[in-house]
Amino acid sequence: MSSATQGDVRESYVDLTGFQRDILWQLTRLDGDVHGLRIKESLGEMGYGEVNHGRLYPNLDTLVRSGFVEKGELDRRTNEYELTDEALELLADRQSWERGDE
Repeated sequence: MSSATQGDVRESYVDLTGFQRDILWQLTRLDGDVHGLRIKESLGEMGYGEVNHGRLYPNLDTLVRSGFVEKGELDRRTNEYELTDEALELLADRQSWERGDE
């Protein structure tokens, strides 16, 4: 399975929490400017209910440090988030594994 490396940090799909994995999957679904509030709303719609700031942003920061998410500035108050190529490969590998592809 693929993993991302940034510095000495090495993560794979199984190393991520379920919540972090769900963030990655939600980022594949969202188009346009993807900021924290959109991610929060999307996670709420998938069954997490009200996701608080103290849960979402530390997990997004972990995904950024792990090399799975890029964080950019949308405006002075808002950050935007995008999956990296490593994350897209990781998720594609996971889908392939779940289907039983070789």
